[in-house]
Amino acid sequence: MIGASGQVGTELTAELRARYGTEKVIATDITPNPNLREKGPFFILDVLNRAQLYEIVTAHNVKVIYHLAAVLSASGEKKPKFAWKLNMEGLLNVLDVAKDHKLDKVFWPSSIAVFGPTTPRNNTPQDSVMDPNTVYGISKLAGERWCQWYFDNHGVDVRSLRYPGLIGYKSLPGGGTTDYAVEIFYKSLEEHKYTCFLKPDSYLPMMYMPDAIRATLELMDAPAEQVKIRSSYNLGGISFSPKEIAAEIQKHQPDFKIEYKPDFRQAIADSWPKSIDDSRAMQDWNWKNQYGLKEMVADMLTQIGKKVKPVS
Repeated sequence: MIGASGQVGTELTAELRARYGTEKVIATDITPNPNLREKGPFFILDVLNRAQLYEIVTAHNVKVIYHLAAVLSASGEKKPKFAWKLNMEGLLNVLDVAKDHKLDKVFWPSSIAVFGPTTPRNNTPQDSVMDPNTVYGISKLAGERWCQWYFDNHGVDVRSLRYPGLIGYKSLPGGGTTDYAVEIFYKSLEEHKYTCFLKPDSYLPMMYMPDAIRATLELMDAPAEQVKIRSSYNLGGISFSPKEIAAEIQKHQPDFKIEYKPDFRQAIADSWPKSIDDSRAMQDWNWKNQYGLKEMVADMLTQIGKKVKPVS
């Protein structure tokens, strides 16, 4: 697991260790993580350090890599050249080690950020116009093409999902345009108010983390002949606006208030789809999401409520 300390990596590492055994899942990240280290093998790894990556794969007879390290959309606009370097060179290093060591499988997440302002925004199809206008989206689109190329030319069994915005309670998000949909729960419980950086009617595709983790594992479990898209599969979940999630929270917390002060992330959100057509994933490996907005909000408030205290 590369990037194990991130929002997805934290939960995916735990799920893989529960499934395969603690000692069989190596967690890596660029900075120390005492929690991961206490619960299983952990190594410091900069995925840009090609020699170090090869050393870990060789020494531990690694057969499958989940490569999650990346600079996300909002952070990438602040450090564009570094975002390109990490997102692109890191993936190429992983694909090369998979080719050279004949690994069984590689998972690498793409994103709805591969779409752009001229993409059909409603029920965006699997194959569509892709003209991303963020460094993150550009790197993910290029990464999709590299994944397809390594599969076609070297037989690397690489599998990928275009994640929508991901919402979870076990770790904080890391600089994405959809981060508001996690932040809003903490602020609602701690302060009973939230200032949103998107407009009230900004619809975006989202997914509750349990669905995202399950989708990832179902794709990786699927027989190779069922994985017919080697760039990246559309993954849909639930689409809602800040106004709608706030209204759902208010059903549980009537005193919760929200105000809107859009910033530079609004332009990013405006270039992304409002909803996603993931029928190819349904058709090829029987994908189906389980959580709707109502169920997700109820569970997020319950789980985060166990961790935070209201500000007095």
